[in-house]
Amino acid sequence: MARRTKAEAAVTREQLLDAAERAFRERGVATTTLGEVAAAAGVTRGAVYWHFRDKADLIQALCERATLPLDAIFQRLRTEASDDPLGALRKCAIASLTHLARDSRAQAVFQLVYQNSGVDDDLAPLASAHERERCGCLNQVTEIFERAVMAAQLPADTDPALAAHALHAYMSGLMQAWVREPAAYDLAAAAPALVDAMLGGLRASPPRRAAPSGVVRDAAD
Repeated sequence: MARRTKAEAAVTREQLLDAAERAFRERGVATTTLGEVAAAAGVTRGAVYWHFRDKADLIQALCERATLPLDAIFQRLRTEASDDPLGALRKCAIASLTHLARDSRAQAVFQLVYQNSGVDDDLAPLASAHERERCGCLNQVTEIFERAVMAAQLPADTDPALAAHALHAYMSGLMQAWVREPAAYDLAAAAPALVDAMLGGLRASPPRRAAPSGVVRDAAD
């Protein structure tokens, strides 16, 4: 009986998370009450508080249930050794776009994180998830660009940190725009071309570190 009760509780928890995803996307996080989440899940309000302390705890559980798209980039880059740093970065960036395109949970959490962060103190988990993803991704991608410089895939005076910020801004902006209008195009199919457009630009004309005072950089460099 105990096993059955535990299993039933797990099912109820998933139902609440699914209902919260739908309600938050339809009505917004700040204006959706836990009572409305409970009603959408077909359970009592008490059931919500059995599983989650408050709305912030519920949101945290949503974030933990789905892997954020950009988070997938640096998770894979940590484990993927390669003599081709930019090739590895390309592969992981394409994978992150494909993950977003094909995973409805990732889409829901991404939308929550990027559209609702900072709206209310109760929504701190969204801001935390956003900042955690941003910092982790930037640090890892900066390291990849540093490796690309060492491998002579980019000029020696390339600014890896600035290149990482540029790529992150491009990817996050692309994702935000697509989530708002997913019917505009097939993101998974377009992912290679979209990533190549950005990385091709960085290869051709990367951001450079400031030249030492009195040194004039050759325009052909």
